Amino acid sequence: MMIEPVKKEIASFIVKGFSVRTKNQDEMNPKTAKLPALWQQFFASELANTTSIFGVYSDYESNEDGFYTVTAGVSRETNNDNLNAVTVLSGPYLVFEAKGPMPETVINVWKSIWEFFAANRQFQRKFASDFELYSGSEHIAVHIGVFS
Repeated sequence: MMIEPVKKEIASFIVKGFSVRTKNQDEMNPKTAKLPALWQQFFASELANTTSIFGVYSDYESNEDGFYTVTAGVSRETNNDNLNAVTVLSGPYLVFEAKGPMPETVINVWKSIWEFFAANRQFQRKFASDFELYSGSEHIAVHIGVFS
């Protein structure tokens, strides 16, 4: 499933939520994966009562092989001081959109993203901030920060 991305300029914004530090190799193994527990924590919280949910990837150690931080959260104001805040950086992003049941759809979108960047060397990922935007239970738009 190859998804043709759309290039968009995104203004900087802040997401507040719960965070974990992980790497792709750990996420491939159910025994070491941290993201399922992160999303369970998010959906068990008061933050889940919103229409726009974000998964922000930040603080990259290097590239897709290194450690990074994922924050599951919202961009609206919240009175919870125990949340982590992460800034999504402004700039150009390639947006990959898909609809379907989760988590299968988001997994397939990420596979499509890796295939896209392997085949399209003219686009270089920044590995600064990327984000997933969930709007509705079966719609995702993954935004990948790129050099212009």
